[in-house]
Amino acid sequence: MTLYPNYPIRTERLVLRPFTRGDVDAVYAYRRREDVARYLFDVPLSREECALAVQQRTSQVALEAEGDKIILGVELAENSALIGEVSLIWRSVDARQGEVGWIFDPQYHGRGYATEAANAILDLAFGPGDIHRVAARCDVRNEASWRLMERLGMRREAHFREHALFKSQWDEEFIYALLWQEWRAMRAQQA
Repeated sequence: MTLYPNYPIRTERLVLRPFTRGDVDAVYAYRRREDVARYLFDVPLSREECALAVQQRTSQVALEAEGDKIILGVELAENSALIGEVSLIWRSVDARQGEVGWIFDPQYHGRGYATEAANAILDLAFGPGDIHRVAARCDVRNEASWRLMERLGMRREAHFREHALFKSQWDEEFIYALLWQEWRAMRAQQA
């Protein structure tokens, strides 16, 4: 299975699209923030680091082989403001496993944008992506992220305690997941 989505992906209020070099300043606006980097593997990024990250993301638009990523900018349909990003990673070809993630500018939190964008990436994964199971993970202190996973219908499958060092501290991580048949049942119920 390979996945070459038709871009952009439109939702009620959002446009999910490949990154362009013109996105550097918008990405820098949220990736430079300590409160955004707190739960990410990265530290707050410099503008130059954001430029390199955006350059890399411009080619992460399809799933062809295990480990490939689709990372899309999320912009408001009403004014084209870039407010964050969503990702889909192909974790296992044989077992048809994927992982989703998101990073959003805090000034847009609390409006349902992350839920809307994450639902669109799940629809991509389970629909044309033909993925069987999609997981997501976050630091247990990142309540906004794990609550989003629950709003998406994902179930908590694991709570890893002190399983790795993360930014010089023991990390605790939640793992959530959703199966294709669960996603299908939710979409049928919503229809």
